[in-house]
Amino acid sequence: MNVKICPSCGCSLVRLGIAEVQAVQLDHAGSTYFFCCQGCADIFQEQPDHFVEEVKDMHVCPSCLAEKPSAYTVPVAHNGQELRFCRCPHCAEVFAKDPDFYLDRLTGKTDFKGLFSESGSACC
Repeated sequence: MNVKICPSCGCSLVRLGIAEVQAVQLDHAGSTYFFCCQGCADIFQEQPDHFVEEVKDMHVCPSCLAEKPSAYTVPVAHNGQELRFCRCPHCAEVFAKDPDFYLDRLTGKTDFKGLFSESGSACC
């Protein structure tokens, strides 16, 4: 599952409630990268290859939206696709009760405002 993760801070844009069209975008080495804010985009430009390397193995748990490297995730098969969940058994159980909701939220197909929408802080 291709979930946008800010390469500078490691936050998933979905967790922050930032739609792909709202994200700051930069091209590097033939790929487009998405950032939670202009500050992270500026930092990225200082060492882009370093930041790309840091997040290349990151996954976002479909349930709690935690960003984790593969070593800290559990693969779960769903409709012929492998999803990576954090190790918390509750996350896989919650997902199984309403997978369409969690997949739609993860892929930006819902109007999810982010985990910090109540505090008014959109990103780091």
